[in-house]
Amino acid sequence: MKKVLIVGSGIAGLSCAISCAEKGMEVTLVSPFPSERAQSVLAAGGINAVTESCEEGDSIACHIEDTLKGGCYIAGKESVRGLCEDAPQIVKWLERIGTVFTTKEVGTVARRAFGAQSYKRTCYCGASTGKQIVTALVMEARRFEALGLIQRKLWTDFYSALIKDGACYGAIFFNEATMDLEMIEADCLVMATGGQNALFGKTTGSTQCDGYAQGKLFMQGVELKNLEFIQYHPTTIVTSQKKMLVSEAVRGEGGRLYYLDGEKRVYFMEEKFGERGNLMPRDVVSRCMDETGKEIFLDISFLGKEEILKRIPEVYNLCLKYRGIDITKESIPVTPSVHFFMGGIAVKNNHETNIKNLYAIGECASMYHGANRLGGNSLLAALHGGRVAAKSIGEMTEAAEGRPDFSEELKAGQEKLRRLKESKSAFPVMYIRDLVAQNVQENLGIVRNEEKILNGIDDVTYYLSIVDKIHYDNSEFLYLGYSLEGILTLAKAALTCALSRKESRGAHYRSDYAETKDEYANATIISYENGEYRTRLDVEGTYES
Repeated sequence: MKKVLIVGSGIAGLSCAISCAEKGMEVTLVSPFPSERAQSVLAAGGINAVTESCEEGDSIACHIEDTLKGGCYIAGKESVRGLCEDAPQIVKWLERIGTVFTTKEVGTVARRAFGAQSYKRTCYCGASTGKQIVTALVMEARRFEALGLIQRKLWTDFYSALIKDGACYGAIFFNEATMDLEMIEADCLVMATGGQNALFGKTTGSTQCDGYAQGKLFMQGVELKNLEFIQYHPTTIVTSQKKMLVSEAVRGEGGRLYYLDGEKRVYFMEEKFGERGNLMPRDVVSRCMDETGKEIFLDISFLGKEEILKRIPEVYNLCLKYRGIDITKESIPVTPSVHFFMGGIAVKNNHETNIKNLYAIGECASMYHGANRLGGNSLLAALHGGRVAAKSIGEMTEAAEGRPDFSEELKAGQEKLRRLKESKSAFPVMYIRDLVAQNVQENLGIVRNEEKILNGIDDVTYYLSIVDKIHYDNSEFLYLGYSLEGILTLAKAALTCALSRKESRGAHYRSDYAETKDEYANATIISYENGEYRTRLDVEGTYES
């Protein structure tokens, strides 16, 4: 029986675990917290799918074209085709396992409009689609847990992969209960650790997703892709702890963006792009908001209280609870925020990396979104990617008897933890983390240029030079200590990718290279060897076809 080790228990991890278990594989699902605390539960808007009851004129071919166009045509055509063709089956499967979609009539799932879509094709569960899907997946996973095919391991953090001679044999983890490292061997390792929100400080996502896993794997020889493409969601509200998403569903229901010129409302997106201006791609809306230099508001009050509470109740509750704003009477002050990472671990069409038996799925992997993600495609990609990886793993030949010995790697990791516990340095890790977040926000913002990017690289390079002297005062937070180098390495890799792409495309906009250039019409691949960061354009389609 094949043994599959999955790191991360959000929607992507659960999708893969269930699919592997259905095929009779033995799954160990590892995460630092239960699925109910995964970032996936924050997903509000919906999931794209063209089904039998779609809007007249819509088609899977149109969904494919919208996805490719939204990604500025640097996502692989075949991978996107597989994503969109699988969408109807995914929605039907989600309904079958208990996901409660909003319906417009008995048996017909309701749809709303999302940015850059030609038709209304986003199926949703009120304003809590992610939460509903996670709940259904957790219940489905428990069936296989009862059968002994899925084993959960909580309060456990990724430390490093077991990689030798270009192949992966499992991973080393930090056990929060024992405060020590432990090794889990497997026939293959699947990473489903989400994006790198903590790298940017305040974002719409969970700070539990910090990018360490991507950074560590990069240092171990795993190639990364498209790190320069960072999606800023145009509508968030700022709180003391984070930026909270005002779902695109508000604009899908007719919400209008404006700024004030004296007492006059200027609906700048409609003036520039016409009636559907508020539903332009997220990078376009964010950049237009930034260009105004004004405070921006989002108005949905004209919909009326009854319809607002029916269609977007969680947005109503969110604004009232955290900002005291009654959206049935007042406009919402909104600002762009880092929201999604198109870049991540480079994977082939079957979600395998350049390391044999090492897979990546969900937001930590770069596959379907190209230069900018289409609204409503993230949940779809997480579910589809988990299924694709499981299918590929099921087709693997059985591993030969005997695995390499990783005892020295385990001892080296334990020694590093010991040094962290005894460190008395004057450089606290959280102070450095905050400086890095400020750096990356400034230098990889909505608009960037060579001077900013080089300043960012210089700062991160300095932090990396003192990383062995940085500590955390409380040994209970050893993860924060050992994860810093991987996070810093990922930050430098993202800045390096942005420096190498001397054009503007999708979510990557450079004021010093404002034009889109045909010579850059491919994904950016970055590799790491002996401390050197090397970028190249994937002109041969190594990772996507």
